[in-house]
Amino acid sequence: MLQLEVRAEMKKSISLLLIVLASQPVAGEVMDSAANGFTTVNEVVVDASRAVAWNAALDVSKWWSPDHTISGDAGRLSIDASLQGCFCESLGGQAGVVHLVVTTVMPETSLRMTGGLGPLGLMGVDGNMTWDFHGSDTGTLVRMTYAVGGYLASGMDGLAPAVDAVLGEALARLKAYVETGNPETAAIE
Repeated sequence: MLQLEVRAEMKKSISLLLIVLASQPVAGEVMDSAANGFTTVNEVVVDASRAVAWNAALDVSKWWSPDHTISGDAGRLSIDASLQGCFCESLGGQAGVVHLVVTTVMPETSLRMTGGLGPLGLMGVDGNMTWDFHGSDTGTLVRMTYAVGGYLASGMDGLAPAVDAVLGEALARLKAYVETGNPETAAIE
């Protein structure tokens, strides 16, 4: 019975997530898009050292928007930054979602994960997300690149702006979290 309730709740959350994805303003840049895939790049300069920015990024439950989770609770998110670790979401009990799998870890420099983030995980697609951390004159440049490819009957290019907006919002929230301790102060452009 619990499994049926979790499935129903997941379907409801996924439907809401798709609606939210479609309504997000565009942020960052869609580098390319076609029927078979797209690449988005978002970046932000965080007023902090690479170590601080890296550690904050890994503490994803503190800054990711609950609107872009299956459960509606960002506190259920975690990133295990070890090879074959995951960007996961606990749904209680033994239920959960592996959003992305960690494939490369270079502490304070780069984190690469593969898979379909959020609703992309339900489609015939795969992706490669890379978080790069570079020192800058004013702190740390954090760049999030997500290349997604695969099959979707209506074409992947229509998803690119919404995915880009969600990732742009995520980086704005990370910046706000690092600099103020509160991701809700993020200004979404």
